[in-house]
Amino acid sequence: MNIAIVKYNAGNIYSVVNALRRLGIDPLITDRAEELSKADRVLFPGQGEAKSAMEYLKARRLDDVIRHLQQPVLGICVGQQLLCKHSEEGDVDCIGIFDAEVKRFSPTRHEDKVPAMGWNQLTDLKSPLMQHLGDHPYVYFVHSYYVPLCTSTIATADYILPYSAALHKDNFYATQFHPEKSGKVGETILKNFLEL
Repeated sequence: MNIAIVKYNAGNIYSVVNALRRLGIDPLITDRAEELSKADRVLFPGQGEAKSAMEYLKARRLDDVIRHLQQPVLGICVGQQLLCKHSEEGDVDCIGIFDAEVKRFSPTRHEDKVPAMGWNQLTDLKSPLMQHLGDHPYVYFVHSYYVPLCTSTIATADYILPYSAALHKDNFYATQFHPEKSGKVGETILKNFLEL
């Protein structure tokens, strides 16, 4: 299977590469439209800041390439947020697959820390991406911004308020959490994505 990872100005793609290699996949890291379009699956991971990431994508027209991909695509962390229509982080328009606005967490209590960092439970699971995860699956998050619950939500997490832990629309899937850092649950999600 030909798996491509979108190469752009966002850190930490190598933990995703390593997770895929554990599953027997040696992915291609590329920012070339032709290679992304020909891949069987495309992963769009990332950590970083939305505005500078979108500037990098637009400068190389990768936003348009991603928007028109036909195969299964998985956005991870900032990748999920960039697939939405707008982000409060840098007040930037994003790729626009999901009709949702990315918001910054607003702490309401002293113990509410931002960024939200650590393990959190998934609830309200839908979609083949979220199958075979067992009861009360926990996954690993690091984020200051979140996608509110919407019609594309396929998993919910709760920190300060309930929000979208994962999204799905057409051939696009996305997780706010890091499946590559989420142990067996995350490995199952990556396997599910490869089998879509």
